[in-house]
Amino acid sequence: MAADLLATAGAALLLPGPGPAPALLGALASGLLLLHARAGLYRPGPAPAALDELPPLLVRAAAGWCAVAAVRPGHPLHPAVLLGAVAVQAVLACAGRAAVYRVRRAVLRRRPRAALLVGPTPAARQLAAALTAHPEYGLRPVGLVACGPVPPGGSRATPPWLGSGEEITRAVIRHTVRDAVFLVPPERDPHTAALLRRFLAQGSAVWLAGAGAVRDGRPPEPGTGHLWGFACRPWETAKPRPGGLPKRLLDLVLASVALVAAAPLLAGCALAVRLADGPGVLCRQERTGRGGRPFTLLTFRTLGPGDAAEPAARRNAAGDARAGSVGRLLRRTSLDGLPQLWNVLRGDLSLVGPRPEHPVLAEQFTHRCAGYAARHRMPPGIIGPAREHGLRDDAPLEDRTRFDNLYIDSWSPWQDVRILLRTAGRLLRRGRR
Repeated sequence: MAADLLATAGAALLLPGPGPAPALLGALASGLLLLHARAGLYRPGPAPAALDELPPLLVRAAAGWCAVAAVRPGHPLHPAVLLGAVAVQAVLACAGRAAVYRVRRAVLRRRPRAALLVGPTPAARQLAAALTAHPEYGLRPVGLVACGPVPPGGSRATPPWLGSGEEITRAVIRHTVRDAVFLVPPERDPHTAALLRRFLAQGSAVWLAGAGAVRDGRPPEPGTGHLWGFACRPWETAKPRPGGLPKRLLDLVLASVALVAAAPLLAGCALAVRLADGPGVLCRQERTGRGGRPFTLLTFRTLGPGDAAEPAARRNAAGDARAGSVGRLLRRTSLDGLPQLWNVLRGDLSLVGPRPEHPVLAEQFTHRCAGYAARHRMPPGIIGPAREHGLRDDAPLEDRTRFDNLYIDSWSPWQDVRILLRTAGRLLRRGRR
């Protein structure tokens, strides 16, 4: 960033006559910094080259100086002067970056950072050998993490193969590991996705190397470089939270439409519960939401008033003998969950997401299953992705957790729409029986 700021100031000083006002010059510098950041120019690859960045620097300098010329009608810039300012800006920025990268390579060569490599046996060993022979990349492999079973004798190799989570954690602490290099896409399967979450939680920088770092027939991602012939680019660790704003907007639109369309049905269900079981139409239950924060889940009451001291985790339990005919009908048709649309509007729930559990059960499951806490990265949902695969509450916890985390890691708006359409189809087929 300092190189870009100095380049902007240098280009302004070389302009003949009165230069841009300080406020306009500041706006130009801020705009260029923002454009460079969005283009990934401040996330260089492992071996950045300043000349590779000259074309995008030139394009953004041209856009910035053309904007300056457009807002100074009283002081027009001659085309030759404008071209000169653009050229000086790009050349100075490129030269400054070259100096920064040269110093960076010298520092990394003297003090390479400890790194773990994740991938299949041949590729991981080849990359480890390349990094050991070429310290200018600044990565010193201290361990290899197998995507499958650890090779025979792997624990005695140099660097050693690491199989269990405890071995990985010990290696991170012992060597102060700051980088993890994946030779396979982390979203490939639940195992590598869990490894990615582990490294991110430990504060490691994550890189994607090998065939997964390039896209056939398409431009490379920003920051793509190479590690002695292995394509490499930084993994985007600053991604928006899973789902983020697009998921929230989808929830708001669909939940609002559903609430309006289902208003007569909501009123009918409430009246039926009131006539059958007396006052208290809604059942309020505590559940664990995003980030482990509790919230109140709303459903239609399908049981009698019951014992007030009964644990909330047991209320409305399936098969409870206290459920009357109205309660059984609401459960069978899933209409008892209609009030959860209000939870969606409040932001407690999403339409699709891991099913929320009672805090007591959530704490137990966190201790039983290593990846369970990672489900709380996303708001829980009315429709659980694990149930799309036929995994209900009696399915193994590890299977449900794995499918929930895979859904979060690979989230897209279409995935939510697809799950909603499939759920609607199942409900329609059930209603015809």
